[in-house]
Amino acid sequence: MSTSALTHHVRVLAPLGDRHDEILTPAALDFVGALAAAFGTRRTDLMKERRRQVLRLASGSPLDFPMVTSAVRADPSWRVAPPAPGLTDRRVEITGPPDRRMTVNALNSGARVWMADFEDATAPTWDNVIGGQLSLLDAIERRIDFTTPEGKEYRLGERLATVMVRPRGWHLDEEHLEYDGRPVPAALVDFGLYFFHCAQRQIDAGHGPYFYLPKLENRYEARLWNDIFVTAQELLGIPRGTIRATVLIETITAAFEMEEILYELRDHSAGLNPGRWDYLFSLIKTFGHRTDFLLPDRSQVTMTAPFMRAYTELLVRTCHKRGAHAVGGMAAQVPDKDPAAHEAALAKVRLDKEREAEDGFDGSWVAHPGLVPVCRRAFDDVLGERPHQIDRTRDDVEVTAADLLSVRRISGPPTAEGVRTNIAVALRYFAAWLRGQGAVALYGLMEDAATAEIARVQIWQWLRHRVIDRESVIEVLDDELAALGAEHPRAPVDDIRALFERMALVGELPLFFTPDAYSRHLVRRTEAGA
Repeated sequence: MSTSALTHHVRVLAPLGDRHDEILTPAALDFVGALAAAFGTRRTDLMKERRRQVLRLASGSPLDFPMVTSAVRADPSWRVAPPAPGLTDRRVEITGPPDRRMTVNALNSGARVWMADFEDATAPTWDNVIGGQLSLLDAIERRIDFTTPEGKEYRLGERLATVMVRPRGWHLDEEHLEYDGRPVPAALVDFGLYFFHCAQRQIDAGHGPYFYLPKLENRYEARLWNDIFVTAQELLGIPRGTIRATVLIETITAAFEMEEILYELRDHSAGLNPGRWDYLFSLIKTFGHRTDFLLPDRSQVTMTAPFMRAYTELLVRTCHKRGAHAVGGMAAQVPDKDPAAHEAALAKVRLDKEREAEDGFDGSWVAHPGLVPVCRRAFDDVLGERPHQIDRTRDDVEVTAADLLSVRRISGPPTAEGVRTNIAVALRYFAAWLRGQGAVALYGLMEDAATAEIARVQIWQWLRHRVIDRESVIEVLDDELAALGAEHPRAPVDDIRALFERMALVGELPLFFTPDAYSRHLVRRTEAGA
């Protein structure tokens, strides 16, 4: 392993790959080190507060809209900043990892926005993290065109999607960068490197440095991001308010603080977005010990379930009340070669996007370029020539704490098919993730880390409440591991099994699979020079 000592107590604890020196410049690492020095302790304290909140809720403390911030919710005078250049019309957004192929395809897809995802869709190998930064820099400089060994050409077109970057969540560290003897928070690495290299370039191109913020749990975590934005802009001489960020409301606690989160980020806010699988994952992590939060097969927990509908309608109302975009959830379908299956998948996407447009969302996500036209038509039919429908304030929506927590209305035992699907998907996603792939097509859907998380915590929840038995789970696990080994003979089946057992078959539920898998496998592979 090579170790390069750099200024500001930042060290690179990994081999430098091809062109890595273009990203890991002393000045860029100095900038990341300055952010770590200013905000690392606050981030650590907020992670401790997350654990305290888990204990409070597990001991019976009620979850409700905070009384202490009622004045913020009641004050009609404040609104978020107006839409930034390139973010006025967001009727179709595409998501995916910032590898070179996806970068070109997403920017050319016809979507208005591309979310370059360093979080759930990227397995954080060192090459993926720094290579993703190189992809973004090259795309902005329009030097990313390339031809594959098979002769397929990838070229940027004239009209490109606006770039938004999703850094990794607050719970993750970047083990390959060290500040003052400690790993640098991964969120600061992803944000800091992109902002340092690309913020002014994006401004010069007519847009700006825009972000998606994942897995926030409360207003204090939003306030931390806002303070980081203010400091980053000051350090580089960029006007305050140039950064814009959309927050993913994908934890149950954040659903009770949507207005507060917008308020904390109001000078830098670009709206809110719901994340289905992560939201259900959060719900189980928070209330999985209670029988009244026992979820059925995840395929049965659609966005029309009462508690999910309350969550999304509250999100639209909250955003539009404050002049912010509400961007809908993910369509993860992958176009199928079979015509009948393809049409069925498109019909499902069409219905989902039509519902969102009619509910008041200003746009929505897709995971594949082939879904862009379907999503665009659904929003075109509602929006017409208007860029959004923020003026539709949804004053008819009234959502209580009980509405957000009414899971028991759809509670039920799992099916054998649901158990097998969760195990099969989790194992195959773990296999892909451990070989460095964070977005993978499985059973007709483009899956990311959120899918693996909901799959494994459902198995844990069902085992905890004894609606399935451990012996049956082990039997299915054996079957699916054998199938996985046949599909991918080089897959580290023993490692995959051990990861699944640590994540789903234990008494105390691990909060995320990624820190464990990262520290045990990805860092080890980097040390070995893999």
